[in-house]
Amino acid sequence: MDITVLGIDLGKSVCSLAGLDASGAVVFRKRLQRFRLLDLAELPSCIVAMEACGGAHHIGRFCLEHGHEPRLMSPLYVRPYVKVHKNDDRDAEAIAEAATRPTMSFVAIKSEEQLDLQALRDARERLVSDRTRLINQGRGFLMERGTRVGTGRHVFQKGLTKLTTQGTVDLSPRIVLMLSDMASDLGEINRRVAAIDAEIKSLAKTDADMQRLMEIPSVGPTIASALVAVKITGIAI
Repeated sequence: MDITVLGIDLGKSVCSLAGLDASGAVVFRKRLQRFRLLDLAELPSCIVAMEACGGAHHIGRFCLEHGHEPRLMSPLYVRPYVKVHKNDDRDAEAIAEAATRPTMSFVAIKSEEQLDLQALRDARERLVSDRTRLINQGRGFLMERGTRVGTGRHVFQKGLTKLTTQGTVDLSPRIVLMLSDMASDLGEINRRVAAIDAEIKSLAKTDADMQRLMEIPSVGPTIASALVAVKITGIAI
């Protein structure tokens, strides 16, 4: 079979494949377990099209190493090419067809370094979100008991520490113990966020793209790392 474009609908365990020849006709259909995608190394060089979803960048780099041309697309751009009675096989065919459109916008393959940076940022975002929820919950506990703490994370933490060490007649021992646990959790979250910030700053000292971005006023390591992680540095700076 002369496959020009291979569309892959990536699943968590099973993937659907559809191959098009040079005329755009479907000449190949198959379902494979995800780990069997390594067999692409034995396929003659062709365009390998996928939606930019979980694991697609890893497979894209594998394809590059074995002479294929990976093309990643946003699922939103693929949707118009899905025919009636949507299923995994038709999704694979739609992905292959979308990859042949001359006006299609493709997603750049991310390097392992970019994915590591993105993972750092995602972990930091989760920790910051957890910290915000914890502070809001603590503020709610105190409000219900007529105790007001000033706004702002640092002000709240200082007030929380003062309440848990000195106590107050408005708070029961049970609530004081709970707030003490919350203060301990906040301290641990702050430590982990600071560790990630330190790692991002360390990476910024050796990354040329981040260095150029930080020449822009008001752009520091945090913003620069976000731009590098999503490959925005492909434009001239």
